Amino acid sequence: MRLRSLLFVPGDRPERMEKALGVGADALILDLEDSVTAAKKTQARHSVTDFLRRTDGVVLRFVRINPLAGGLAEADLAAVLVARPDGLVLPKSEGAESVRDLDRRLAVLDMGFPPILPIATETPQGVFGLGEYRTVGARLAGLTWGVEDLSAAIGAISAREQDASFTEPYKVVRSLALFGAAAANVAPVETVFPDYRNSAGLAQYAKCGMRDGFVGMLAIHPEQVPIINEAFTPSAQSLEHARAVVALFEANPGAGALSLDGSMVDAPHLKQALRLLKRANG
Repeated sequence: MRLRSLLFVPGDRPERMEKALGVGADALILDLEDSVTAAKKTQARHSVTDFLRRTDGVVLRFVRINPLAGGLAEADLAAVLVARPDGLVLPKSEGAESVRDLDRRLAVLDMGFPPILPIATETPQGVFGLGEYRTVGARLAGLTWGVEDLSAAIGAISAREQDASFTEPYKVVRSLALFGAAAANVAPVETVFPDYRNSAGLAQYAKCGMRDGFVGMLAIHPEQVPIINEAFTPSAQSLEHARAVVALFEANPGAGALSLDGSMVDAPHLKQALRLLKRANG
């Protein structure tokens, strides 16, 4: 499952869902939560279900349900599971128990167990649960994080500096989310870049995400998708180097450290090369 770009689409806007099919996103996140008002939840469930029925196999389709504690998740699941979404996005997730709670609800409905993508840092408790996802890694499509709900929950005036970079508390949360995904052996997915008109800023942010170990990123606007895809697609040069590292170790079985182009490479370099090649192959 390749997850370079995951585009949010409001569940009550069927025309936007149709347009989203052509923007090149690896996955669409059909949203039943924040972008849909309470008065339009039922309409959104019908629209999302209809869209799912008509687009099987066209693109990966995730559905962001409402939080498990809010009394709306059961209706979301009952509506959309019949149309076989490719995954579920779980907001306000607080660790492994949230994943197990969702699975218990899925078992009652008996309509399948789609992979789960938790948004893992939207509450303070969620931050402390990041190390638990390793116990439920087999159920996860990946792990992503969020900052706006978290900053509101703790009473922060802002999560960002004037240059749009994160303040220190949220730099820590980002790092912990990355490590939590790695511990669970699942894809780490970078959070949104809200200023969708700032293409240069998005490109730099996505580039840093790729550098740090994220494999993809959430998008809130179709114009962000090609920029994100480019940032999270390994370059030809990096793939060539990775293949050279793998070939060198294959030619020297049992070697602990070798020289390539004047630099030492060892087991961590081999592991990194194999991971990069696997990512490139989807």
